[in-house]
Amino acid sequence: MKALNRKTVQVRTYPERIIQFGEGNFLRAFVDWIIFNMNEKTGFNSGVVAIQPIENGMVDVLNAQDGLYHLNLQGIDKGEKIDSIQLIDVISRGLNPYTQFDEYLKLAENPDMRFVISNTTEAGIAFRAEDKSDDKPARSYPGKLTQLLYHRFKTFNGDKSKGFIIFPCELIFHNGAELKKCIEQYIQIWNLGNEFESWFHEACGIYSTLVDRIVPGYPKDTIDSILQRIGMEDKLVVKGEIFHLWVIEAPESVAEEFPADKADLNVLFVPNEKPYHDRKVTLLNGPHTVLSPVAYLSGLDTVREAVEDPVVGKFVHKVMFDELLPTLDLPKDELEKFGNDVLDRFRNPFVKHFVTGIMLNSFPKFKTRDLPGLKIYSERKGELPSGLVLGLAGICVYYKGGKRGNDVIIPNDDKVITDLLTELWKTNDPQKVAEGVLASEYIWGEDLNQIPGFTDKLAGYIQSILNVGMFETSKII
Repeated sequence: MKALNRKTVQVRTYPERIIQFGEGNFLRAFVDWIIFNMNEKTGFNSGVVAIQPIENGMVDVLNAQDGLYHLNLQGIDKGEKIDSIQLIDVISRGLNPYTQFDEYLKLAENPDMRFVISNTTEAGIAFRAEDKSDDKPARSYPGKLTQLLYHRFKTFNGDKSKGFIIFPCELIFHNGAELKKCIEQYIQIWNLGNEFESWFHEACGIYSTLVDRIVPGYPKDTIDSILQRIGMEDKLVVKGEIFHLWVIEAPESVAEEFPADKADLNVLFVPNEKPYHDRKVTLLNGPHTVLSPVAYLSGLDTVREAVEDPVVGKFVHKVMFDELLPTLDLPKDELEKFGNDVLDRFRNPFVKHFVTGIMLNSFPKFKTRDLPGLKIYSERKGELPSGLVLGLAGICVYYKGGKRGNDVIIPNDDKVITDLLTELWKTNDPQKVAEGVLASEYIWGEDLNQIPGFTDKLAGYIQSILNVGMFETSKII
């Protein structure tokens, strides 16, 4: 098969107007697909430079294919089965700021640059006091962005027409406000000056967003047939579901510049994204986060297998409808419809969503997606939600490492968190593991041992998983 690049296929080249922090599956299957449609249907005429936010990433593979890749969308749309493959051509190149820092800063010198989009996981929008302004680059995403913004400010002498429109897509509530807060902290500790601070506030807009599309990623189980269909090599094929939703909390002036809602897409510009955020994070991402360790440790590999299994499926239903749904202050019938729609999406016969992919950064995900519901449920019911606690116990056991059959378990999270779990598991004492995990203010920002009964319940589930396995334990909650 021939290689995929801009010499072997005829594609358009767009002016670089978008800086994208993240080169992974979700952004390529969601944001870049949306930009592709905007270019096709609205004359948006914009290319993307993808920034690798961590030292080890995929920009080398991306650049080897000149930013090109295929997107395989599958699902049911208006009763019709969809199994489409599109060549996405909006990424012009990828940059690794850890090895190409000067080239990274030069992006700020391009007068046509207008948008910054990111998805660096929930752990990505974080302030690191140890970051320095002369680091090449700062380790955190907000630090890197502050460096870029400051360079742009200096390059154009504070010209307020050269600000950026910034859309964070990380799955935290008010992600725009959180990112802005981090940048403001860097401005202060790096002593970047009042003029830059004023330029940042007046010339740049950071707008909170909510994203929704299930993206299983690289379709390793069907890749041979996909490559036969496209007739060329592609190491970056990404699979996603048909459903998509992007809610952007921004004024009409932003919608005019970024006309995604005019491209026949499910993109909404709204005055307040909170109702959409609460519903989606609680009833889709919340169950996702806890079903993954429960399913994996029960011998199941995909989300579909989990919801269709008689035992684990009952666990998922309990978490969604009995524990998380009652914590939302929206009409019950509306929430139940959304929950049932989510289960249908989980059962999508075309999408093989491996639960190990969801396990990336599980502790920050549990904090964002499940801990709020756990607290509200406990306050309203006077007891802890068993399913959510079992999910956290599963995460703790998964982070123990080891093997499941022939599979080696390799947790992927912040090194501080993985190191903590490694040390706690050296005790081989579930009580100490539970106490240590819940006491970590680095993870939670508080000591969760203070929640009555949480420590003992978590330790009990960890002990049960070790004694009889996850599958048997999930039967008794």
